[in-house]
Amino acid sequence: MERFVLTDAQWTKMEPLRLGKRGDPGRSGENNRLFVEAVLWIARTGSPWRDLPKHFGNWSTVYTRFRDWVKADVWKRMFDAASDEPDMEFAMIDATIVKVHRHGQGAKGGPSSQAIGKSKGGMTTKILALTDALGNLVRFTLMPGQRHDTVGVAPLIEGLSFDALIADKAFDSNAIIADLDARGAKAVISQHPRRSMPLAIDEEMYKWRHLIENFFGKLKEFKRIALRADKTDQSYAAMIHIAAAVIQTR
Repeated sequence: MERFVLTDAQWTKMEPLRLGKRGDPGRSGENNRLFVEAVLWIARTGSPWRDLPKHFGNWSTVYTRFRDWVKADVWKRMFDAASDEPDMEFAMIDATIVKVHRHGQGAKGGPSSQAIGKSKGGMTTKILALTDALGNLVRFTLMPGQRHDTVGVAPLIEGLSFDALIADKAFDSNAIIADLDARGAKAVISQHPRRSMPLAIDEEMYKWRHLIENFFGKLKEFKRIALRADKTDQSYAAMIHIAAAVIQTR
């Protein structure tokens, strides 16, 4: 079980945000740290909740509590607390596609209401993420797999300040470049071959794009994220937040 256990440093940052601590209304949690580690076990192994080892307690109780924390936005706040102040010398943006397990389908409202769409790979979800200059997650959004990467960029960079944005040619959009120009931020975006007059980019800075690819590689080590089995966007986003919190505080 050791590979799923939180370090003392990680838990020190997360503990104040937990529900069920002394002073909270309602029932107090018996072992909040063990509960978070149970969720991490599910995230890392990709196992169904019913297969949760007895060491972590009753699977149904753990799942119900997980959903309570999802609805209270605790996982996002834990991620924010565990993450260091981002280094926004420059930002990087990229997207990755994940297949949706059949257990991840069937939510009320249909697939499109839960960022699930049909693409060449079948039923998929797209994770569009923005990282800082160190490759640490700052924000992400979920979209149906067939949606174009550029659609989610504007809300993802809204309100953020950075000196440059690094991205591959999927993000070579006039609208994005105009937005960056208006901000006074450098566009370090690989140019699409169809451009008649390609923009000159900083090739040395562009090499740093591997850091966001490395982040996605680490994120997909969590099998519950690499193959989406959560029916709702809220639950799936919670899994991403707790996994990213652990990745960035190792």
